[in-house]
Amino acid sequence: MLLTAKDLSKSHGHRELFRGVCISIAEDERIGMIGPNGAGKSTLLRMLASREEPDDGTIRTPRGTVTVYVPQSDDFAAGVTALGAATEAAMRCAQTHGDHHEAEVLAGMILGKIGFDTTRMELEAIRLSGGWRKRLSVACALASAGGKPDLLYLDEPTNHLDVEGLQWMEEFLLRGSHDLSAGAVIFVTHDRVFLENCATRIIELSRAYPEGTLSVDGNYTEFRRRKGEFLQMQSRAQESLQNTVREDDRWLGRRAKARRTKSQSRIDESADRRAELSVLSARNNAAGGDTAGIDFSASGRKTRKLISAEGIAKSMGGNLLFQKLDLEVVPGECIGLMGPNGAGKTTLLRVLTGELTADAGTVRVADPKPRIVTMSQTRAEFPKGALLQDAISPWGEKVRFRDTEMHIKSWSRRFLFRDEQLLQAVSMLSGGELARAHVARMMLESADMLVLDEPTNDLDIPTLEVLEEAISTFPGATLLVTHDRAMLESLATRIVVLGAPDRVPRVVTSLTQALRALGEFESASTSDAPTRKSTTPALVATVPTLAAPPTAPSTAPPTKGKLSYNEQRELGGIEASIAAAEKKASEADAKVNDPRLIPDHVAYAKACDALNAAQTEVARLYARWEELETKRG
Repeated sequence: MLLTAKDLSKSHGHRELFRGVCISIAEDERIGMIGPNGAGKSTLLRMLASREEPDDGTIRTPRGTVTVYVPQSDDFAAGVTALGAATEAAMRCAQTHGDHHEAEVLAGMILGKIGFDTTRMELEAIRLSGGWRKRLSVACALASAGGKPDLLYLDEPTNHLDVEGLQWMEEFLLRGSHDLSAGAVIFVTHDRVFLENCATRIIELSRAYPEGTLSVDGNYTEFRRRKGEFLQMQSRAQESLQNTVREDDRWLGRRAKARRTKSQSRIDESADRRAELSVLSARNNAAGGDTAGIDFSASGRKTRKLISAEGIAKSMGGNLLFQKLDLEVVPGECIGLMGPNGAGKTTLLRVLTGELTADAGTVRVADPKPRIVTMSQTRAEFPKGALLQDAISPWGEKVRFRDTEMHIKSWSRRFLFRDEQLLQAVSMLSGGELARAHVARMMLESADMLVLDEPTNDLDIPTLEVLEEAISTFPGATLLVTHDRAMLESLATRIVVLGAPDRVPRVVTSLTQALRALGEFESASTSDAPTRKSTTPALVATVPTLAAPPTAPSTAPPTKGKLSYNEQRELGGIEASIAAAEKKASEADAKVNDPRLIPDHVAYAKACDALNAAQTEVARLYARWEELETKRG
């Protein structure tokens, strides 16, 4: 065994995350860890990786075991190149003996083996796309272990990755890269296709199970089957025990003369059965109560065609994102958008919904204008400092859903919020809670069309499945941007694939066709790289909901046009300002997700405010960049 953990327990403040958890990891295992939001998966992963101490319990590994950990956020200092970051990590490796030259050689070798060419090695780490930053984070972890750690821990490795990044991560876990590999891997994820393709064993952390976990050998399909069997068996055990306890009640309720002759041993056994029933009931309640109730309201509109786009094109920052796109949006259809990060998926949503004007072509909308309900990546539409109760229902303490009026407490419980959280600031919610708050608000608005930009971020698997069911039964139209392949395969009737070398999107009817098209785009971009380096989407850094900047500051002289001298100077330096703002937002996000901060409510609230301010500044800079580019013409 590479690791044996027994009776692990952890609490944050007065809230117990888990208790009595036992886990073992053997050579060559690829373990996927799942569980409801707030169950403590990331905390447990850090604990196993010796990044956090348990409150109780023991963790043992054989002497000399080399462990590396890749966190959720990929944070690199401004100005540090990919090679520099990997070299710094390699300095911690025993085989380099602290020699910088040896560390740089090792770092270059590892980067090369996982796909970095010389040009990309010299790029600033913060300028890389999400997929390449994640690849760099893995490279740094490998470099710190000489390329072959015994245990590799990955926290949400698929978050914000485009399809190319997802495919690389799967390939690396399954087969390694050249001679780079780990003895065993354990990863936290909500990506069901990733679990299906990569996991040899799945562990769910939940209060629904004895000792807090259910471990099943096999992929996600096998896990779902075995989980269903276990929960059904546990439910039957509760029913059987309830019948026995009812018999005990009748026996104990007989008249006094009979009670004097009762056996003390039977009385004790009855008390034990009651205690066991209480535990079983709590587990079964946890198994059935960790899913938000999601059901979108349609307006009942009968219009056949909501949006019609003909020959539309859009450029941002001098980069052509898409052109010559024809698309009709009709009720009852879910249209998925796929493409590399920076290919223009969010920009296309904004053009179709009228937030942005197309550079070419026309967008026609039905009359009267369709009612659109939007869920963006940033979850940032709530006013700063707003309380949860005001965010969910700005109209007061009563909400109306499908002609039924209810108190806001009843409505919030449907989305797994505790009553006391209603007076909590939205900025203090976790990512999963913030996503549920947005869905709670959206469901109160009747809509002709749902616009969902990465709605799966931070949602656990049970909530994802309920969200899928709600979208599938929504009678209006849905525009869906997501990297969740399971959701696209389940819901999308058509998929618009962006990122083609000629920037003409392909409209296909299945996920298989979309993945094939992306593979063709990637091959064509690779073969044409010398002539298209500055516009390759794989190198573009992105910020949620807004178009991505070019990969490097432009060295061309300012275009005179309608810009003043000061505006030309502002435009010339705005990309550097965006990069600095992105870094600040990333650092603020990491601080908010630090579990050590959560018990200190004052400090945590300040950190959340800082994150909100940083994200607002990034959004402002992008809006200003777009304004200047538009004015320049």
